[in-house]
Amino acid sequence: MAHLFVDVSSHGFGHLAQVAPVLNALRTARPDLRLTIRSGLPRQRLALRIDGNFEHLHAASDFGFVMNNALDIDLPASAARYRDFHADWPARVRRETVWLDALAPDAVLSDVAYLPLAGAVAAGIPAIALCSLNWADLLDHYFHREPWLRDVHDQMLDAYRGARAFLRATPGMPMFDLPNAIAIGPVAQARTPDRAEVARRLRLPEDRRWVVVALGGFDFPLPVADWPRRGDLLWVEADPRVPFHDLLACADALIAKPGYGTFVEAAVQGVPLLYLPRPGWPERACLIDWLHAHGRAAPIGREQAQTGDLPDALDALWRLPAPPRPQPTGVAEAVGHLRALLRDDANC
Repeated sequence: MAHLFVDVSSHGFGHLAQVAPVLNALRTARPDLRLTIRSGLPRQRLALRIDGNFEHLHAASDFGFVMNNALDIDLPASAARYRDFHADWPARVRRETVWLDALAPDAVLSDVAYLPLAGAVAAGIPAIALCSLNWADLLDHYFHREPWLRDVHDQMLDAYRGARAFLRATPGMPMFDLPNAIAIGPVAQARTPDRAEVARRLRLPEDRRWVVVALGGFDFPLPVADWPRRGDLLWVEADPRVPFHDLLACADALIAKPGYGTFVEAAVQGVPLLYLPRPGWPERACLIDWLHAHGRAAPIGREQAQTGDLPDALDALWRLPAPPRPQPTGVAEAVGHLRALLRDDANC
């Protein structure tokens, strides 16, 4: 039985949205696969996306950035946490190495913490990273003028470069500093809409247009209950009674922030999208450009989102011609790399 250790960042829900379809497809190809998943996300959240049994280690080996809310980063707090995290980096890597050696997985997959990659290399365990971004590039974007950054950035890059491959999901940042980066197609879980079942479970009228509001993993309260009502529209917020990807597949439109999971899943499902700005976030340009090429989308302002002045923007969105839906080809590509990694290890 092959044993795969997976580290899933809990900086929002987009990392889980990338990893889960790959793990589900890998499980189909390798039914004997044993999964150990470390994530700061609760098991219930993981189980909404990941099929079958897995061991959950409720811990986070990265934090990404400290967020004030779903859109705004607390830069001073983020800088302080990175400086503390790397204060004795060699010792931290040694602890991770000893821990991974005791766990004894056949391979490691990370989206997109770099500590488990550094520990895997030191323990002689083959590892792959998968993501549309990496924390080294994002940290450099925000703190490139800071004197403390260089050593921290070099340690992060060394860890990412130590992976057998960094699978750069489309749409993704260019990652010029990672010679092991391999571009793969979009990664998403395509779902067959079951509007009648979702309507039954959430007690929603089927004859209205469902506009789903989801800002993904961080607080950014919108006064949806106070938004103006129109007879043909229904504002729908995420509900734990229905997995989000099942709700999204049935939506007539989505309101979200720029993020890999929501953008790619909306395009794959053919769901039009209104998005809030995400100031300064370096991944936003590649996400927005890709979404406008492969889906129906338009920006909205924060004041619009607060007041609910959205019906005209939605009507304009629905009038746009629907482009061909992109296919999540990156799932099969990632599975191919992981199966090769597991075979290579088995043959060692």
